Amino acid sequence: MWNEKVKANSFYDFDYTLLRWQFDPLTKLDREERWVDLPVKMNEEEHIVRVQAHGTTEDPVFEVKSDSLDSKEQLLEHIVDLFQWDRDLNVVHQHFLKTNLKDLFAAHPGTPIVRDFHYYDCLMKVIIHQQLNMKFAHTLSTRFVETFGHQRNGVWFYPSPEEVAALDYDQLRTLQFSQRKAEYVIDTSRKIVDGELDLGALSSLSDEEVMTKLVKIRGIGPWTAENWLMFGLGREDLFPKADIGIQNALKLHFGKDKKPSKEQMTEWSEQWGPYKSYASLTLWRSIEG
Repeated sequence: MWNEKVKANSFYDFDYTLLRWQFDPLTKLDREERWVDLPVKMNEEEHIVRVQAHGTTEDPVFEVKSDSLDSKEQLLEHIVDLFQWDRDLNVVHQHFLKTNLKDLFAAHPGTPIVRDFHYYDCLMKVIIHQQLNMKFAHTLSTRFVETFGHQRNGVWFYPSPEEVAALDYDQLRTLQFSQRKAEYVIDTSRKIVDGELDLGALSSLSDEEVMTKLVKIRGIGPWTAENWLMFGLGREDLFPKADIGIQNALKLHFGKDKKPSKEQMTEWSEQWGPYKSYASLTLWRSIEG
């Protein structure tokens, strides 16, 4: 067992990160003790890394520990990148204090981009979750992982692309997947296995290039691609206008009687770049209670 203390580069609301992760029943965490156990796949090996917060939002300090002795430096680098502790969120905060979202950012300082643990897992999750209400979306992704993934020390690992590519559509249909969603999940996994889709290579491209490549894949539309960019890659300038939660948050924030049009949303968001992802997260946060 090794453990290492890491300090974030600016203020950082880890408790909000835990809250968002708690929406997913597959995540092993404790909000009171402020820790989360992460399933890490690296060099064809699986690791479990615990991250626990000891500081405050204003002075964030984290303890990172794992039993994987041989991969300490790689795992630490991966965790810092995943949580984006090297990002100066104060720069983002000061930017938004000069915009039409200043009240929301004053109320919710230090809101980070809450990333999923792996590119592939995130893509599967956003494909499964598209066009579903949150409760059933998590029910479906939980069934998927509990049926075809595996658990180590209480931590769930998603199935690999190879494992999903080998499935029949009917195996997902029995979990209440629609025929189309079953095809999207399995066919996308087959493209990854066949080398037609390289998620690691996409991570080095611009947002626009990633969007162009992803939306060509059957079953991946703009909402799915934008969410993968934000929660998979941690990109900072995404604003999924089709997201109902964001529409409801904007309606409430701007005191409108009905959900805003795309034109209104585009106009309001002109002030937010190049940090629209933080606006999206803070808008979601404003209605999550």
